[in-house]
Amino acid sequence: MAAKASPKPTMKPDMTRRPLRAAVVGVGRMGRHHARVYSQLEDTTLVGVVDANPDRAETIAEQYRCQAFYSVQSLLEAGVDVCSVAVPTSHHLEMCKPLLEAGVACLIEKPLAGDVSEAMQIKAAAEASGAVLMVGHIERFNPIMRAFKREQERGQPIVPRFMEISRVSPMTFRSVDTSVVMDMMIHDLDVVLMLMGGREPDEVYASGVPVITEHEDICNARLVFRTPGGVCTANITSSRLALKTERVTRITGENAYVKIDYGAKTGTMIRRTGNQAQMVEVRDLIRQGADLTHLNWAELVNIEELQVDEGEPIVAEIQAFLDAVKTGTRPEVDATAGLANVRTAERIIKAAQAERGGVKHV
Repeated sequence: MAAKASPKPTMKPDMTRRPLRAAVVGVGRMGRHHARVYSQLEDTTLVGVVDANPDRAETIAEQYRCQAFYSVQSLLEAGVDVCSVAVPTSHHLEMCKPLLEAGVACLIEKPLAGDVSEAMQIKAAAEASGAVLMVGHIERFNPIMRAFKREQERGQPIVPRFMEISRVSPMTFRSVDTSVVMDMMIHDLDVVLMLMGGREPDEVYASGVPVITEHEDICNARLVFRTPGGVCTANITSSRLALKTERVTRITGENAYVKIDYGAKTGTMIRRTGNQAQMVEVRDLIRQGADLTHLNWAELVNIEELQVDEGEPIVAEIQAFLDAVKTGTRPEVDATAGLANVRTAERIIKAAQAERGGVKHV
């Protein structure tokens, strides 16, 4: 069943009449980009940054002309409306809870938490205070995904029946304290669950292997969704031990086929309605026993290239977050969606562990 969306967040009365006071907790690889964007937007004032490394906090604060703080409490005392949290996942609950309890809107880098228990605690803290909570699943804001959404709205919605997804890259030695499922596959789980209307899979099968770390460095998951409209299967492969980088999603539906390449920011779509006449003609010729080996399949189908904009994903993500804060509307990836992603990832990890232990399905 599809999870119920989080309650509509509340909005401070004066937030639409002044720049929002913004901050970033954790200014490492991703957090420093959040600080950059807040410092550049006209409707935000970057108040300060927090980091466990004082030198890094001071360097980023100097670069973006804000203050370096050394605890969330000191940040709260300075006064802040919105905050991006980009610390390691194991510290999400510790950092987010006091911010949310104080009514500060939080944009939390994916995943929402490292396990379901902590994800539920973060979600509960946001709901208790009414603070906006958005999870930073940035692939939703990738230009190619934005192009896909526009195409969905323009034409007949695509009903997925089979999805084939590959996300592989060489080892970077980041996030080695967790499974590749929480580190990399979580991006694709968010997109898959979004395409399934927020519905979590009915069945989960997985195989994963720890090679360098103590956690799965390579994992393949097969998710089965049994919906009232039919069955959809998603086959997802993630590896951080590849010799190349690839981020490709293929969606086969009843009425269309779509290929999305996140890295190249390109996408192609073949709609059934645009090729119906050719397919009927070819089918009739096959029934008649005609020799069709001379036909070029690529010339028989009408391939549309998705029109991609040049917008930076993190800017689009933060703007969507700020819009939710200012309008009081539900954010693009709310706590319910973030929790569903973590719960599905946890099920995949458990299924992979059971498979290594000889149990075929959990």
